[in-house]
Amino acid sequence: MKSFKLRILTLLVLVLISACQQNEPKEDTKAFKVEFEKFTLDNGLQVILHVDKSDPVAAVALTAHVGSAREKEGRTGFAHLFEHLLFLESENLGKGGLDQMSARIGGSGANGSTSRDRTNYFQTVPKDALEKMIWAEADKLGYFINTVTEPVLAKEKQVVKNEKRQRVDNQPYGHNSAVINSALYPEGHPYSWEVIGSLEDLQNATLQDVKEFYKRWYVPNNVTLTIAGDIDIAQTKAWVKKYFDEIPKGEAIPKIKKQPVTLKASKRLFYEDNFARAPRLSMTWPSVHEYHPDSYALSVLSQYLTRGKKAPLYKILVEDQQLTSNISMYQNASEIAGQLMLSVTAFNQTDLNTVAAAIADGLKDFELNGISTTDLNRIKAGQETNFYSGLSSVLGKGFQLAQYEIFAGDPGFINEDVKNILAVTPEDVMRVYNTYVKDRNYVATSFVPKGEINLILNNSQLANVAEEKIIEGAEESFDPSLTATYQKTPSSFDRSIEPEYGKSPELNIPRVWKRDLASGIKVYGIENTEVPLVEFEIQIDGGLLLEHKDKVGVSNLLARLMTKGTKTKTPEELENAIASLGAQINAYATDDNITISGTTLSKHFDTTMQLVTEILLEPRWDEKEFELLKQSTISGIQRSKANPNSIADNAFSKLLYGDNNILAYNNSGSEASVSAITLLDLQNYYTTNLSPQLAKMHVVGAIKEAVVIKALDKINTQWETKDVVLPELPMPLYPEHSQVYFYDVPGAKQSIINFGYPALKVTDKDYYPATVMNYRLGGGGFASILTQELREGKGYTYGIRSRFSGTKHKGEFGISSGVRTNVTYESASLVKSILENYGTDFNANDLEVTKGFTIKSTARAFETLGAKLNMLSNISNYGFEDNYAKQRETIVKDLTVADVKILIKNYIKPNQMIYLIVGDAATQLDKLEDLGFGKAILLNSSKNE
Repeated sequence: MKSFKLRILTLLVLVLISACQQNEPKEDTKAFKVEFEKFTLDNGLQVILHVDKSDPVAAVALTAHVGSAREKEGRTGFAHLFEHLLFLESENLGKGGLDQMSARIGGSGANGSTSRDRTNYFQTVPKDALEKMIWAEADKLGYFINTVTEPVLAKEKQVVKNEKRQRVDNQPYGHNSAVINSALYPEGHPYSWEVIGSLEDLQNATLQDVKEFYKRWYVPNNVTLTIAGDIDIAQTKAWVKKYFDEIPKGEAIPKIKKQPVTLKASKRLFYEDNFARAPRLSMTWPSVHEYHPDSYALSVLSQYLTRGKKAPLYKILVEDQQLTSNISMYQNASEIAGQLMLSVTAFNQTDLNTVAAAIADGLKDFELNGISTTDLNRIKAGQETNFYSGLSSVLGKGFQLAQYEIFAGDPGFINEDVKNILAVTPEDVMRVYNTYVKDRNYVATSFVPKGEINLILNNSQLANVAEEKIIEGAEESFDPSLTATYQKTPSSFDRSIEPEYGKSPELNIPRVWKRDLASGIKVYGIENTEVPLVEFEIQIDGGLLLEHKDKVGVSNLLARLMTKGTKTKTPEELENAIASLGAQINAYATDDNITISGTTLSKHFDTTMQLVTEILLEPRWDEKEFELLKQSTISGIQRSKANPNSIADNAFSKLLYGDNNILAYNNSGSEASVSAITLLDLQNYYTTNLSPQLAKMHVVGAIKEAVVIKALDKINTQWETKDVVLPELPMPLYPEHSQVYFYDVPGAKQSIINFGYPALKVTDKDYYPATVMNYRLGGGGFASILTQELREGKGYTYGIRSRFSGTKHKGEFGISSGVRTNVTYESASLVKSILENYGTDFNANDLEVTKGFTIKSTARAFETLGAKLNMLSNISNYGFEDNYAKQRETIVKDLTVADVKILIKNYIKPNQMIYLIVGDAATQLDKLEDLGFGKAILLNSSKNE
């Protein structure tokens, strides 16, 4: 993956136009159709266009039909490495040109992802920048390869290896996937290696490999271009032809053959995991490729066996034997083969043989009872809601169309897929179980904490896992300042001229309606009919703020228990009632609130809200569910103690706020505090602190104001009002001087850095200007100095960011990253230097880039239902005006370089900062004294505990 931003996975969307029977009559669902136009250029490029005028944005996605399955043995990870390379430079955009352009035009950021079977590149931009994006994507496809040099390749190898360390080597169970796939698929099978590849193969990749890979796979006849959004079809076609037409067609691409696998015998493997704190058993059966007729029933089977109170495996493993709270199963279908995967992360010290026996009991239960038509329809209803959720953005629509085009041969396969899903019967589900699971061979992996080999599955063999040894000074050096010299690829016109902007879109601020109810509840809504969905949340102020230090975790347990049954419904009955609507209802606690949130089809909003009303006003207080939740929470806390990122987050909060401030504590609590909590504690918190006067409801989607207010009638009239006073917490002061702290994780492949200090609350007048000031420092992704220096310039990290984060109760400034272990000091020193010089170096160009991104990106600020929900939250929680986006535009337009320098002086304080590092103390601790802040304090040594 190119960036460290939120990873967007391929939308393998299951499309469902619901025709299933529910427990109550309902009107027919109106057919929802994604219209598109497809055409093919003479060079073979497939182009799919979709018009969506709901927001002034366009999403452009370029998808190459090449992933790790097309790689050669000995060059694994090459498709993913190539994905990285393709962002760096092209002949006409220049070095870093795509990222610079993305910042100027207010795009979502150029991004990409690689799977076994495809690589995609995508971005959503304001519609006035569409021609620019088409120009840039064409340059990437046809005018790129000459810009790749040895130094460029050397640097990007370091970035990809850092990504592997971050996502695999430094994570609990990170190697599990590689162990499974190398055992499931025979040597030489395209799925027997990981998408990210091996470090050795990455290091061995040569410049000639890059050129050959590009010439073979990155040709128009192996690529699909999708453009979705507020576009003009005729004009978009003309631009596509102008910029892509003359890119030459490549050699014919052979269709890759299906390669299903059969295991001659089951395989059992184990591994002692340095980062695991609980044992995990995974079982994987060979299954079928995507769109195989059996893939639909296998998806239903995996969901039915593991999800929810009625699931056979859940009932036995979670409720009856209480071996785990973490069980999952899914059908992983790829282009040429598939695998059915079951994973159980057991409670601490649980013997995995006991887990395996419980799984066998659960499967036997399914064999005897099968799946009912009611349960099958319940699962289908959920698929319908998920389908519409996947279409709430123009990028989601584009991904879906490309998926069907490449792997089903036709974007219109959506209609066949509907029939296939609706055709699944209870008999089909039992048939695929008998065909692919019952008495079939499988791969079982036991991943256990170091020193707990006694927990592994009997007769398991040690897995072959290649662990990297971090050696000081071992990495290849490179000079990022070198500029490639090359002869440009000929073109019929001057491609170096960036297209002009189109007509600037108006900022389309959704209309907000508001109602204050008699009980004190404040209701905020936005009506939007783009998809037949409604998203909502009821926020009740309080959360961790109303807890006591000796029993932290009460609000978290209370929120989770609220969805485990009501006074008139058992946990299973409530779960089935929600699922039969295709709805989702969740409850969770944060530092400052308890929230009940949900997603439902608009036609089921009333019924969904009836269930929400029961959840809120008629809790069940189920003792068994409470004990299960306590056990689950404690297990999660135990596992987090081995996760370097969790360690860093928790330690940083303690350093920032101190032991006497409730905000210093993770709202999940500690093992000791959760163990001490009783059901009575939850009841007391509920009775004392949950009041309508502290509640706000936010609702967006295809629903009218009057319907929402009517649905709230019982909550408004029957929810008892209480006097609740939220505490005023003292804000911590800036440290008098910087101090380095270190948390030792022996053998860590990366060091996690968390640097920061107390900062502005979101309600402070300087908060938003400070976030704008931070854009060039570390808030702008590849437009930021921290990223350019530490990732692009040095290859120290996969990603780094800085940010101001705040609520009305607290504020923080922080810098976070995972850096290669053997450059821990160098990374910290470089960050310190960048902070010290940011005010001096900030110039008019920095301000221009910042203003360009910040102002233009508002065009896509409210595209999705989730974005609109966040807008309502800002208005209700922080007192923002409905048009706060326009007000912010004015603030940005009026900013001067002098203004930004004052903000930097006031709020960037490298010499009054907490420098926290989580890593391998044996090799890294002593060197940190050279930062100039004295000896680092070791947090988890015996003398400091």
